[in-house]
Amino acid sequence: MTYQQLFEFIKAQKSYLCVGLDTDITKIPSHLFVEKDPIFEFNKQIIDATAQFCVAYKPNTAFYEANGAMGWASLEKTIEYLNSNYPNHFTIADAKRGDIGNTSAMYAKAFFENMNFDSITVAPYMGKDSVAPFLGFKDKWVILLAFTSNTGSQDFEELVLKNEVKKLYENVLETSQNWADENNMMYVVGATKAESFKEIRKMVPLHFLLVPGVGAQGGSLEEVSKFGMNKTCGLLVNSSRGIIYASGEKDFAIQAAKEAQKIQSEMAKYLELYL
Repeated sequence: MTYQQLFEFIKAQKSYLCVGLDTDITKIPSHLFVEKDPIFEFNKQIIDATAQFCVAYKPNTAFYEANGAMGWASLEKTIEYLNSNYPNHFTIADAKRGDIGNTSAMYAKAFFENMNFDSITVAPYMGKDSVAPFLGFKDKWVILLAFTSNTGSQDFEELVLKNEVKKLYENVLETSQNWADENNMMYVVGATKAESFKEIRKMVPLHFLLVPGVGAQGGSLEEVSKFGMNKTCGLLVNSSRGIIYASGEKDFAIQAAKEAQKIQSEMAKYLELYL
């Protein structure tokens, strides 16, 4: 998917919502366990219920890898279902990969070629050669971890380096500009860091930002939209638990749709206000 295609889809959907498919087998409704693949069935119903309100889906691969070969099969079926039935939706493999070059090349092949995800989250701290293999695929995206929403981000990401005035995450933003541009690189910036969006936008004015932390983690959609939106929206705001676990009963998909619609309705107002 290209930058322009993503922007056009955002306008068409009046949404920049990304639904996180962090599917924990211990939390899905019990009636689904009669299915051959309860994780996939849960994902399928969530996707069908929420697709009209969002523009992206983000499975966190840990929730699938934890279940071994069966979980990986569920992930493969999920991305195949998305690509076959909702090809306009942007897909993110939230895998947080990043290793030496030849290993990164294999990770890139796994997610971009074998499963045909549009993007993958990548940890940048091993440097350019660990990220470069992901950047060689046409219309595929790298989403670099920059300033994450977890409380432990202060341990390293917010450190001011010796003889520097910039924080470590700011160095990541600045240095990575030499690796790729806004057409194939995004950044993870947590919604709980809304006060930093103004400065971040000065450093990366055109890039899309993947923003976790709205909802269960307490981030403000209003503040993220006000300070983070650019002329092409430039935001993919993720919500996982608040949507997919809105209900633990048989009506889970209906309740997920209601939660997604609430967020989409708020987003539509901000798009009209700021674009």
